[in-house]
Amino acid sequence: MTLAAPSVFTGLTDEDFNAMSVPGLEGRMEAIIGTVRPKLHALGDALAPVLAGLTGENTYPHVAKHARRSVNPPDDTWVAWSPSARGYKAFPHYQIGLWSTHLFIQFAIIYECPNKTIFAERAARELASIREAVPPHYVWSKDHMVPTGSVHGDLSDDELAALFQRLGSVKASELTCGVHIRRGDPLLENGDALLRKAESVFATLLPLYKMAQA
Repeated sequence: MTLAAPSVFTGLTDEDFNAMSVPGLEGRMEAIIGTVRPKLHALGDALAPVLAGLTGENTYPHVAKHARRSVNPPDDTWVAWSPSARGYKAFPHYQIGLWSTHLFIQFAIIYECPNKTIFAERAARELASIREAVPPHYVWSKDHMVPTGSVHGDLSDDELAALFQRLGSVKASELTCGVHIRRGDPLLENGDALLRKAESVFATLLPLYKMAQA
């Protein structure tokens, strides 16, 4: 049997972002599955070996299925990478996804991850190095359900420390950090350039990823 060649990532267009605002669950899922999801699979396959090289771990892509939704359509969708073939939510991970307004490329540690407290404690101790390592335009978010966040360069040390403290003390807390690329940016339509951008962001965020390891 001949295996199908992995699809090539060709970039994102207005059609992909429009899919995230199609009315209704059925219509939006049809648009995501038909338009966006193949590109997320292509991103997942293209960047898995890159992340394996960066992290020194086996790396598996996981494309969001939104299978539990029965009424409300998803406002964003994504591909995430983890060292487990079974899932990603219990691990610190990288993800790329889109809202109707922008693409995000980020590191994430969400509430299912048992390493949350480890990361929070280390991050608090390494506040100065994180301040220096994360570029000023990168965005922190404490809620992946919200498309906006706090720009790193605008946060005081106390505000940054509060994000880490909340992650370690609030059971349902989470934290992401990365870049937002606005819809319409010419970079998004250039598949090769966007892959290179993702590689650069992942490398920049590697200290956070390493800090989250048990």
